[in-house]
Amino acid sequence: MNVLAAVGRSVSGRTGRTAFRRRRRLRAGLLQLVSVGVGLGLGLAVPEIGRGPLLPSRQVAELLLATGFGVLGAATVIFSVLFLVVQWAATTFTPRLTLFRDAPIVWRTFAFVVGLAVFCATAALTIAGRDEVSLVVPAVMGVLLLLLLALLRSLLLQAVAAIQLAPVLRSVSERGRRGLDALRASGPGGAGGPENPAGPGRPAGRGRLRSTVGWPGSGTVLQRVDTGRLAAAARAADAVVVLRVSPGTALRHGTTVAEVYDGELPASTVLRALETGAERVFDQDPGLAFRLLADIALRALSPAVNDPATAVQAVDAMEDLLLRPAPARVWAHEVADRAGTVRVVVPRPGREDFLRTALDDVIPAARNSPMVLIRLRALLENLRGTGHGRVDGPVGRRLAWVDDELDARFPRLRDALAKERAEGGDRAEGDTGRVGEERPDGG
Repeated sequence: MNVLAAVGRSVSGRTGRTAFRRRRRLRAGLLQLVSVGVGLGLGLAVPEIGRGPLLPSRQVAELLLATGFGVLGAATVIFSVLFLVVQWAATTFTPRLTLFRDAPIVWRTFAFVVGLAVFCATAALTIAGRDEVSLVVPAVMGVLLLLLLALLRSLLLQAVAAIQLAPVLRSVSERGRRGLDALRASGPGGAGGPENPAGPGRPAGRGRLRSTVGWPGSGTVLQRVDTGRLAAAARAADAVVVLRVSPGTALRHGTTVAEVYDGELPASTVLRALETGAERVFDQDPGLAFRLLADIALRALSPAVNDPATAVQAVDAMEDLLLRPAPARVWAHEVADRAGTVRVVVPRPGREDFLRTALDDVIPAARNSPMVLIRLRALLENLRGTGHGRVDGPVGRRLAWVDDELDARFPRLRDALAKERAEGGDRAEGDTGRVGEERPDGG
């Protein structure tokens, strides 16, 4: 039974309001409200301090108002830097790179600016009818200004790092490593339990299909799945929810997002556990790191840029991620309730998906760049040598693809590489023989 028509527009208006998004918006808005409240409280309390040297209140009030209006210019600096860095990253690296835009330092600095402006205005109004005021008032203002300068310094340093290649690759790689570690922990053999032998489509041992849940809204991207909330709802209905999409998947109107087995579970309950947005995020999507690294390499290999050294650096970062343990192919992550009964099944990507995202677009783009082709070949050789791929598997097929490109476009280079490998093997055998001669005891 398809419940898409029964859900209608009433559900699509609520699906975006998931727990994840509410918490994120609450944190951002709460930080600004707290800053305003703290500034207002300090502005009312600090002028009441009567200790220390006294200053004419008129001059202090003028200083406070000048500082309060002056620090608002810092907000202009913040958003100017944000705009320039985002534009630079989009045109130089990839438009999907949002590391600086989402950095907490940007919005924390903005909240501090707002709080400081509120403090200065409140304190100036509080001391307006007095003759003298304690030196503590301008002293507190000075300390807050020093803190603001420290935040602005950190903001500018992070902005500079966001437009340099090496820090960007390091940030993407770090987020990719965290995603792969989480994937391994929940994958086959990890903390998440064994792989579902029935695959992501239908959990083994379950009853009949009760309903399918389609996406009732417009085009969007699945960012996160609140599996805990969904498992609790499925337990209450004695149902099993099998998701047909994983985080990072583009959703279109009518796309089947889940199937409900055994019990009756409203589609609105399933949809409320899905957080969607305009773009992919790192939290539950380890493939995003490979997508960004491939984008950087492709832009560097474009005829307009022609920067193969940058592409090689991106391939270096890819290799670091591809060498990490991960399930071989798409698998089913099973989430159980407190009683140990599986209630939610989520499809998760495997190493074949990461290889496809990272290399299948870069290899044809690098056909005119021997530097990148050689580096890609070394990456695939390393993968094959560490047990992450077999000669006749996905790694072997891509290795043969790179060899074909080298044979077709750079035959002399291909011969030179083969000769170097042969000479390296001969030297290794010679070294082994000499070691055996030096140690006749065979130890």
